[in-house]
Amino acid sequence: MLAAQPTTTAFGWQARRLLQIALPVMLSYLGHVLVGTADSMMVGQLGKVPLAAVSLANSIVVLPMMFGLGLSYGLTPLVASADGQGNTRRIAKLLQHSLLINLGAGVALAGLSLLVLPFLDEMNQPPDVVAIVGPYLAIVAFSLVPLMLFQAFKQFAEGLGFTRKAMYITLAANGVNIFFNWVLIYGKLGFPAMGLEGAGWSTLFARVMMVLGMGYYCYRSPRFAPYRALFGLKRFKRKLSLRLMQLGIPMGLQFVFEVGAFSGAVIMAGWMGDTQQAAHQIAINLASMSYMIASGISAAATVQVGNLLGRKDLPGVRMAGITATVLVLGLQTLFAFIFLFGRYLLPTFYIDNEQVIEVAAGLLVIAAFFQLSDGVQVVGLGALRGMEDVRIPTWITLFAYWVLALPLGYVLGFVFDMGINGVWWGLLTGLTVAAVLLAVRFWRKTQQLPQKVVQ
Repeated sequence: MLAAQPTTTAFGWQARRLLQIALPVMLSYLGHVLVGTADSMMVGQLGKVPLAAVSLANSIVVLPMMFGLGLSYGLTPLVASADGQGNTRRIAKLLQHSLLINLGAGVALAGLSLLVLPFLDEMNQPPDVVAIVGPYLAIVAFSLVPLMLFQAFKQFAEGLGFTRKAMYITLAANGVNIFFNWVLIYGKLGFPAMGLEGAGWSTLFARVMMVLGMGYYCYRSPRFAPYRALFGLKRFKRKLSLRLMQLGIPMGLQFVFEVGAFSGAVIMAGWMGDTQQAAHQIAINLASMSYMIASGISAAATVQVGNLLGRKDLPGVRMAGITATVLVLGLQTLFAFIFLFGRYLLPTFYIDNEQVIEVAAGLLVIAAFFQLSDGVQVVGLGALRGMEDVRIPTWITLFAYWVLALPLGYVLGFVFDMGINGVWWGLLTGLTVAAVLLAVRFWRKTQQLPQKVVQ
């Protein structure tokens, strides 16, 4: 008699499990972007120069921040795999080491961001933007320390499949950020109007709240009691910390290469003027929302693939990657239509400057085109991350964004005089190449795994 088909190869089972993990993560990731969105929208009411300053500061801080986020993601596939093996002790030790690594990384990355301050005048940016960006940049850089500690607790919980609490905490922190933006930017409730600097303090307050909330949850929740009993900061092992960094550092570089390309586009937009820079900030902020939705599915793919790999279920691993790709294509198609048909409406939520809105509308057309490529490449990275395959994907991102996307964007934008639109067509090309190469990489890696199925 033939054995029953394993449940893990069914699209429906995979989709339900992936969405169960992904939906809270989507909202949690979206919350990270909404901090910048709230800053952009509320600072944008002060004019295009403060909005361009937010764009410049975020383009600087986002590189160390994304490296830090990628570094923290090294914890998730290791926890998911250990969970699939039922290894409670290893999970506790992974959290212990991740907290110490993330604390050190947060301090180092904040310091790295601050090193840029003396060189702002050398970056050929609009002088009126450079004149006001310093304090905001310094405060947001310091907020990387609590953010990295939050990430340690968050990735630990996500690796075990518990994703809702991080979502609630992140959304609550966004409420705090918006409230303090209103109070500090505009000078409400008796506080002085701090403008751009007030937005920076609001971001810092929100991120401190996030780490306190997530840390309390992991410490007090009964579901984590088995891990707390084995937790001890004195038992620090070099081998385990190196394993976390062997995974986390390439993941951080993956984020840096992709986000760095978009940050490079901000710099090139600044060479064209504050109108182009403000328009780029609006378009990239909107595109970041859809990217974070796709990243939620990517994170779910990491957990699902890692857990099934720990159980040595190859067909389930492959089906998890396929299902995640199908889901992200559906969602990103929806966003493509939203950007295309809402290209003149969406920028009005940020600013009422007609020139900026017109340029942003053109960029949103290109953003609509790259939604599918962006979704496929981020899910490809997530699925490969679950297989602990990070070295070759890192080289793929380096090639796609820094060898191809940025140079092509420069040539189209400046040599062929296509302006900021040319820069974005270069980014679209890089995203498409990355999507194809990562999808092929995942398929080949699953073919190389031993053929063993869990019945």
